[in-house]
Amino acid sequence: MIPARPLQRLLAIGRRATRAIRRHLATATRPAGAALVAGALADATRGRSALIAENTLLRQQLIILRRGAKRPRCTPADRALLVFLAGRVRDWRSALLVVQPDTLLRWHRALFRWSWRRRSRAAAPAHRPPLAPETVALIREMATANRLWGAERIRGELLKLDIRVARSTIQRYLRQARPRHGTGQPWATFLRNHALDIWACDFLPVTDLLFRPVYAFFVIALGTRRVVHVGVTRHPTDAWVAQQLREATPFGASPRFLIRDNDSKYGPAFARVAAASGITELRTAYRAPRQNATCERFLGSVRRECLDHLLVLGEAHLRRVLGEYARYFNRDRPHQGLGQWVPDVPEERRLRVGTRGDLRAVPILGGLHHAYARAA
Repeated sequence: MIPARPLQRLLAIGRRATRAIRRHLATATRPAGAALVAGALADATRGRSALIAENTLLRQQLIILRRGAKRPRCTPADRALLVFLAGRVRDWRSALLVVQPDTLLRWHRALFRWSWRRRSRAAAPAHRPPLAPETVALIREMATANRLWGAERIRGELLKLDIRVARSTIQRYLRQARPRHGTGQPWATFLRNHALDIWACDFLPVTDLLFRPVYAFFVIALGTRRVVHVGVTRHPTDAWVAQQLREATPFGASPRFLIRDNDSKYGPAFARVAAASGITELRTAYRAPRQNATCERFLGSVRRECLDHLLVLGEAHLRRVLGEYARYFNRDRPHQGLGQWVPDVPEERRLRVGTRGDLRAVPILGGLHHAYARAA
């Protein structure tokens, strides 16, 4: 025999299962609800064209759903057809099953842009004559040489030369000549635009024959790469550096800007001399030697071309050696930044380069370098 308590549990489980089955059967077999009846009455009041459009919209969605088991993808033709049919149905939001209403609105905006783009292209002249290669080269040259000019400014310059080009065409070549970059003026552009008004200064530590420190101070003109001043000392104090700046700027021959680092040798006396001469000090950032790249490169040239091949006996010897090297650097050494010319050669002499006469070689620094020139 089955005990009384387990039998009661089985009977209770059976009763709960029977009630659940009856509830599901009642839900499945009950007549249509009020929503279905209201929907049928609303459909009866609509016209035939609206019902056909809604049925077509639902049928198209069924076609899309039958293509895949998981998540069917809509083709561009499906998107265009759904947008078209939704525009013919008043309550199109409730008829959408495969996509969200926001998605359909995004497709509609994309189709609108595509349609107007096609119309704009059709309105343009079909056979526009191509630009001459000389005109294209001129536009690119203007865009490269004049960074502040826009398409309309270049168009005005071309009109002065009796060359008519549309602004959109100029903008296309502007994008090719000026690639996108960050906003603001780069440091290299600032130096190139103001090079003639900028000097740079820096110290070069040197060790003599007895391993004692000696300091060389240089002032360089960025526009001409000319060594303006050379100073040598064992004790570079603020007063000594201020005196070197006075000697580098005689008779008011001072630059507008002076690039220097944050060395403690540049003290209040140096700042007062710079301010009295009308010089604006430009301090480089910490650990940013590229902001004083011209002077840093010059110091490297001094080491590679001079000091690495000599033994410095003392302060006076270093002063004499650097003075001779500075004269060679200014008068005879070609510079890549100047088109392989030297700083102290005037422009008229560059245009009258002689091709006749005997060559003569002048030794520099005991024959470490030579300066070549034609005899007059």
